[in-house]
Amino acid sequence: MTDQAAPTIGWLGTGRMGFELAVRLLNSGTSLKVWNRTREKAEPLAGLGATVVDRPADLADCDIVFSIVSSSDVFVDVTLGEGGLLTVDGSVPGLLVDSSTISADASERVRQAADKVGCKLLAAPVSGSPKVIKSGRLGVVASGPREAFDTARPYLERFGNTVTYVGEGDHARLVKICHNLILGVVTQVLSETTVLAEKAGIARADYLEFINGSVMGSVFTNYKTPGLVNLDFSPTFTGHLLRKDFELGLDAARELDVALPVSAQVHQMVVDMIGNGLGDEDFSHLLTMAARGAGLELTSEDRDDVSDGLTPPIDDLSQRRPE
Repeated sequence: MTDQAAPTIGWLGTGRMGFELAVRLLNSGTSLKVWNRTREKAEPLAGLGATVVDRPADLADCDIVFSIVSSSDVFVDVTLGEGGLLTVDGSVPGLLVDSSTISADASERVRQAADKVGCKLLAAPVSGSPKVIKSGRLGVVASGPREAFDTARPYLERFGNTVTYVGEGDHARLVKICHNLILGVVTQVLSETTVLAEKAGIARADYLEFINGSVMGSVFTNYKTPGLVNLDFSPTFTGHLLRKDFELGLDAARELDVALPVSAQVHQMVVDMIGNGLGDEDFSHLLTMAARGAGLELTSEDRDDVSDGLTPPIDDLSQRRPE
């Protein structure tokens, strides 16, 4: 890294999650150089002071680069492919912090390539949605060289409210995959029981209000409630992405000889949901599938008084928006 007081920071990937995380860094006073495959999605960040560049390689002169992309193949491409971050002779970042949910194999491939050119890789997947990021409640899990974690930690702490270091290598990747298995299983059982209650004549809003106020409620069940009540399936995390993560988790379980019978069953339900043409919308369409199986026709309850439990935000790093 350079000797200047403030490290230069790059950002790869401004999808739904990446955009909001970049906003938080910019609102904290961090200067960013930003790249996204679809440039138009990154350009609004210029209103907060970001510099938008044309290629991942244009971030090679940064001290630290953060990345969050959609898949293993994309991560390998933006780092090692043509015009990739790590392909510029004599110029690489000292640290790459990746928050994508990808396979350990892809991560290890990039890690080895990064080591050869003098760049450390820190895996730092995140837990939450764009709404969770805005509320300041995002969770981060990280693994890799301890020195790399200590360098990145001040920035990761601006992402949300918890940052957990779980050791060397790619342990954080598996932790995030385990997290997303829980995500799918909880959503499935929440969908099933909501349909059971509704078929007995109980309003979804009333059932979910009780669950959210009980020991079984959580940040997750709260912020999914408005969508389940009003049948808003605008994607925060698509069925296709959940299927990808379930398959990564089941692959890891086979390698480690761990039985995941419940996760395996929910995986098949996610596949069924995608087969019914719902894969591009939010994965909470598991509710739709549970209702179809029960012969229940869902209608929106049109409730505008149902809270997602996330507002107001607990900090001010999401308050200033791109112009």
